[in-house]
Amino acid sequence: MFTGLIREIATVKNYQNNILTIHSKHKAKLGDSIAINGVCLTVIKVHSDGFDLELADETRSIIDESKISGSVHMEPAMMMNDRFEGHIVQGHVDCVGTVMKITPRENATDFIIGVEPRYIAHIIPKGSITIDGISLTVNDVNADNFRLTIIPHTLKETLMKNYQVGTKLNIETDVFARYIDHILAHRSAKKSMSWDDVDRMQMSY
Repeated sequence: MFTGLIREIATVKNYQNNILTIHSKHKAKLGDSIAINGVCLTVIKVHSDGFDLELADETRSIIDESKISGSVHMEPAMMMNDRFEGHIVQGHVDCVGTVMKITPRENATDFIIGVEPRYIAHIIPKGSITIDGISLTVNDVNADNFRLTIIPHTLKETLMKNYQVGTKLNIETDVFARYIDHILAHRSAKKSMSWDDVDRMQMSY
């Protein structure tokens, strides 16, 4: 599990044959879970200046390949004794969105992000959403897009300062919205659900 708070701007050194080599100050260990631009990956090799991660075919089929090049957001998975900040982030990308509009304001910047309409049900006004690994709060939701208001500190400390209209984004929707939608969809096929049923669904994510 992750918090959506970016710990470092790392650099992709190489990406070939499903293996992603990252240059980073973070001292990873073999088997660690690390999110790169919001994608949870496993460390398979450690170098003096970084580490290697492996991308499964399923992951590659969802994300945009522009998200695994150049500078990237990096966050190691939470430890059990860590202070919990940010939001609950799984590192499971649901879809790729696109920056549609950027509007500077007096003390913030609005981003309008377009997504396929089928993902809108899992994007909740004032709920959480993860953009390239950054945990953010949704302001408004429309039929095929949503609005984020980004404070100057977040722009300064993340790659969002470089986003332009047309930039592709890894998006992880609200985990609780996905749970509820899954439960309600299954209730239509079953008159009632027990808590054991709910527990089994949660463990499947």
